[in-house]
Amino acid sequence: MWLGPEEVLLAGALWVTERANPFFLLQRRRGHGKGGGLTGLLVGTLDVVLDSSARVAPYRILHQTQDSQVYWAVACGSSRKEITKHWEWLENNLLQTLSIFDNEEDITTFVKGKIHGIIAEENKNEQPQSEEDPGKFKEAELKMRKQFGMPEVEKLVNYYSCSYWKGRVPRQGWLYLTVNHLCFYSFLLGKEVTLVIQWVDVTQLEKNATLLFPECIKVSTRDSELYFSMFLNINETFKLMEQLANIAMRQLLDNESFLQDKSLPKPRRPLKNISALKRDLDARAKNECYRATFRLPKDECLDGHTDCTLWTPFNKMHIPGQMFVSNNYICFASRAEEACHLIIPLREVTIVEKADSSSVLPSPLSISTKSKMTFLFANLKDRDFLVQRISDFLQRTPSKKPCSIDREWKWNVADPSSEEVPELPSSSPLAVSPTSALSHQPVSFCAGQVPTASQGLLKLFRRDAEELSGPKGAKEKMKEESWNIHFFEYGRGMCMYRTAKTRELVQKGIPENLRGELWLLFSGAWNEMVTHPGYYTDLVEKSMGRYNLATEEIERDLHRSMPEHPAFQNELGIAALRRVLTAYAFRNPTIGYCQAMNIVTSVLLLYCNEEEAFWLLVALCERMLPDYYNTRVVGALVDQGIFEELTREYLPQLSEKMQDLGVISTISLSWFLTLFLSVMPFESAVVIVDCFFYEGIKFILQVSLAILDANMEKLLQCCDEGEAMTILGRYLDNVVNRQSVSPPIPHLHALLTSGDDPPLEIDIFELIKTSYEKFSNLKADDIEQMRFKQRLKVIQSLEDTAKKSVVRAVSGDIGFSMEELEELYVVFKAKYLMSCYWGNNRAAAARRDQSLPYLEQYRIDMEQFKELFISLTPWACGAHTPVLAGRLFRLLDENRDSLINFKEFVTGMSGMYHGDLTEKLKVLYKLHLPPALNPEETESALEATSYFTEDVTTEETQEDKGRRNENGPEKEEKGTSPQDYRYYLRMWAKEKESKKETIKDLPKMSQEQFIELCKTLYNMFSEDPVEQELYHAIATVASLLLRIGEVGKKFSNRPARKSEDCKANNIQDPVSEEESPTSEQSQNSAVEQQPQADHEDKASVDALPEKIQQENHTLGDGSGEGQGSPLQLLSDDETKDDMSMSSYSMVSTGSLQCEDIADDTVLVGCEGSSGAARYGSTIDTDWSISFEQILASMLTETALVNYFEKKVNVLQKIKDQKKVERQFSSSSDYELSSVSG
Repeated sequence: MWLGPEEVLLAGALWVTERANPFFLLQRRRGHGKGGGLTGLLVGTLDVVLDSSARVAPYRILHQTQDSQVYWAVACGSSRKEITKHWEWLENNLLQTLSIFDNEEDITTFVKGKIHGIIAEENKNEQPQSEEDPGKFKEAELKMRKQFGMPEVEKLVNYYSCSYWKGRVPRQGWLYLTVNHLCFYSFLLGKEVTLVIQWVDVTQLEKNATLLFPECIKVSTRDSELYFSMFLNINETFKLMEQLANIAMRQLLDNESFLQDKSLPKPRRPLKNISALKRDLDARAKNECYRATFRLPKDECLDGHTDCTLWTPFNKMHIPGQMFVSNNYICFASRAEEACHLIIPLREVTIVEKADSSSVLPSPLSISTKSKMTFLFANLKDRDFLVQRISDFLQRTPSKKPCSIDREWKWNVADPSSEEVPELPSSSPLAVSPTSALSHQPVSFCAGQVPTASQGLLKLFRRDAEELSGPKGAKEKMKEESWNIHFFEYGRGMCMYRTAKTRELVQKGIPENLRGELWLLFSGAWNEMVTHPGYYTDLVEKSMGRYNLATEEIERDLHRSMPEHPAFQNELGIAALRRVLTAYAFRNPTIGYCQAMNIVTSVLLLYCNEEEAFWLLVALCERMLPDYYNTRVVGALVDQGIFEELTREYLPQLSEKMQDLGVISTISLSWFLTLFLSVMPFESAVVIVDCFFYEGIKFILQVSLAILDANMEKLLQCCDEGEAMTILGRYLDNVVNRQSVSPPIPHLHALLTSGDDPPLEIDIFELIKTSYEKFSNLKADDIEQMRFKQRLKVIQSLEDTAKKSVVRAVSGDIGFSMEELEELYVVFKAKYLMSCYWGNNRAAAARRDQSLPYLEQYRIDMEQFKELFISLTPWACGAHTPVLAGRLFRLLDENRDSLINFKEFVTGMSGMYHGDLTEKLKVLYKLHLPPALNPEETESALEATSYFTEDVTTEETQEDKGRRNENGPEKEEKGTSPQDYRYYLRMWAKEKESKKETIKDLPKMSQEQFIELCKTLYNMFSEDPVEQELYHAIATVASLLLRIGEVGKKFSNRPARKSEDCKANNIQDPVSEEESPTSEQSQNSAVEQQPQADHEDKASVDALPEKIQQENHTLGDGSGEGQGSPLQLLSDDETKDDMSMSSYSMVSTGSLQCEDIADDTVLVGCEGSSGAARYGSTIDTDWSISFEQILASMLTETALVNYFEKKVNVLQKIKDQKKVERQFSSSSDYELSSVSG
């Protein structure tokens, strides 16, 4: 590439001049290419350690003038080809011009101007893709691609200088972190170390200390542990590694591949050596932290943050902290964690103004909202810029009117004993509810109708009002009054100041009338509901009347959701629950529906109306409990791992006992998934939910620790898991809420855990208080960090489980050992994942459906299969191998969706590796019949269709076909009903029967298909050590089979073919259904003739050429050779084998030719060049051969038998494949440095 001329002082140091003229020098770096000796070793080492650009460009061109000592670098190149091109251009275009100049300074000025002009012209033609990336970074990316053979699509994120510990020796080098790989390269005095690890293979990342180094990063995979140390900034490196590994885990979990955010604002000043991708990832990390801290919607992006102070009227203080500004919110977080949090939605803002500065209040900013609240920020560094940003966002904010909802809240509190409540059950809600839960009739849901009451179901189904007038009612009113005072002092709604006082009130229990409102506020669900008006209504309309697996599961669980509560013993509650769950299943099909969602949603419906319950469910599933409710409950398993880790830290004496009993894995899922609602009395569990919406998962973990701590003595004395579970179950059943104004609801678990002694009751508020006293030092940031670590472990463990399940599922029918299958699965999955991030499109990601069984989740297409086939097949066919791979793919792709799963893949591989000669030949035979053989590769598409409909499905007997034709439509109808399991059982039975395929079931092969088979065999033997023996053997067999086919024609039953004569182009199926019995007879008679034919062949080999010439006249004169056909390989083989007296007879696809030079004749298949020759009407369509005849003929040749019964080690093939797994960039001229002493 051309360089902007740079001054070079020592032109000879570390460089060797290869070409020179009066004005230019072409130089090569010492140690690059051949030779180099000790100097080369030292230079190579220096280049790596100092990260010299000579690693990328070991060639350069310098400009010099005769009397000047200064040189100018004008071009560099990664290969001799590239640099020679530049050199020739200079010689052809500049040398003559430069010789005219008298002044040397003018020469240099002219050269510089010319080079700058070339560079400008190149830049004008090229659209710079990553203009933001600094030059130094681009150079590093080039080194990474060259060193590790990565394609253009693999993007470098950052690179660091560090040491890799190989044994006890540190190797100084460079660590490259790309989107999908961790790579390391080191070259020290001839010792080269190259590491490439996929992020999806990383099982653990740790930052720890060793004896030699205080800090190092340990990267664990399933096979190895790698240690890296001596980082300049170890924290930044570790954080980035964590982030990239997390992205890879998300890819394994839900197929979310990495997409760069192109909308990032450009930096105001250029950032040195920081790529756009690194900025993108840093922005993602900040966004995630921002959204988690303030419970904001998932699409909210942080624009910036600044230090400031906030005036808090409730304590008359200026609290220091940080202001965060994003597209739709202004947020504030105090430095002291519990001092104050504030969220101001821009949709609420009415005025933003700069107040007058003073020494007491420098740079103040006042923000007023619709709810008549004013917030005063001060000490803002760049106030003008901040105001401008906020006003820009305000202009983009659509105006909405949420004030009516605020009024509804005030009405709720002001009039808790609303007199309208008794009227509601008898009015509209019951009229619109479905008549029966099992009727599957959709509810009419128009904009003017409300599906249930506009309040929570608890208000509709309160059985008596006596509790409200007693001491419990008085306590409830006191709570409400406390919250009203709090609202007066700290504000109400989204803009409320959230302080330690707010948390104290939540711990004491939220009053029932305020519960729905405060859950919506604390969870952030309120924001999403207000910004998506009508969304839930539309979703219900779309989802009603549509059925899938999720809706079936929902119907099954509806009556199991809090059946003890009167609200769900009524069709009103059941209908509301159905609508919310179904709407969510349609909103998020990746989750759909998971057990435990029904229990949580039924509790949400008690305190909120339907739309509010829906948005609370969205907040739970998508933000507060991420990945909890997917098919593999990954999120719950991750938090279970955190719980185990916390138990080890806080309750070390109990931890080991719990581990031995295996209790934690049992209890944590039921506790976490349902937020204790399924294991604790309802009145108590709902207080846990109050605190959870305020604190998040941190509270659930600390309460769980408090429960274990309270039962420690009893648990330490337990002998087995059952006893421990009984102790914990009895404890939780007796956690009571004495302040609840709702009538007690019988708890089902209590019936199972009643003992002889009267149980000891535990007050829920005491339990919560204890949990804060003992375990309140848990931090949300620490939990997020632990979640990452556990997510790696959990997802890799699930992947291992999936691998074992798949291997176990396929091992019964396959010849490979368990170890071989596991290795094949790893290779297969790696090929799938590679397509996800190196494929040209993202279609591969769409193929993986998490709801499918493990076996079906990874599927590859034909191109990926070809790559695997070429590297793993024992039948290497040279240039013909991809053709064979395509045929095998079509044979394995039974459902014709152009994708195959792992079972289909190993079935195909097993056919080539295992079984006897018969089994292997059967696979080869099938590869030359439709559907494996493409219509283009055979006589015509019409014949392929007839084969597909009649021959390839020979697994079914003729009787089966008859039966299917008779009852087909009726069964189709039945199949649409999910209840008709008998239909599927019959289908599975047929599939089992199909495996009992005998060689007689295989259809006959036409002449052209037989020629294709000969062609494949020729290619297969071309690189074998005993290829000559194999050629002679296959020639003998092919000649014999051609004659058998001729003999078989005489025995074929002509009348049986008359019914087929109406077919287009005179192309007929040799084994159609109608002639099946007669074909079988002819087949048998042909087999009977075989010994006789064999004898004739041996007796009169000289007569064979004439026979083939006769066939030639029958078939016509198709000639020519296709590109890459075996005919082109012929010359090599002939020159290789001049001493042997064999002749090669060529059998083109459309014709058979033979030259009888010696006694032996070898048949070779090659493609015809023209369609006319291939599809000529003169082809002998009556000629056919059966598999039995081919098998019997092959058995007569020892060389062929030995070839097909030869054992090949698939594990060795896999090992070789892994070495060349890295795909090098296309048409790369890079010459990787090879240093020799």
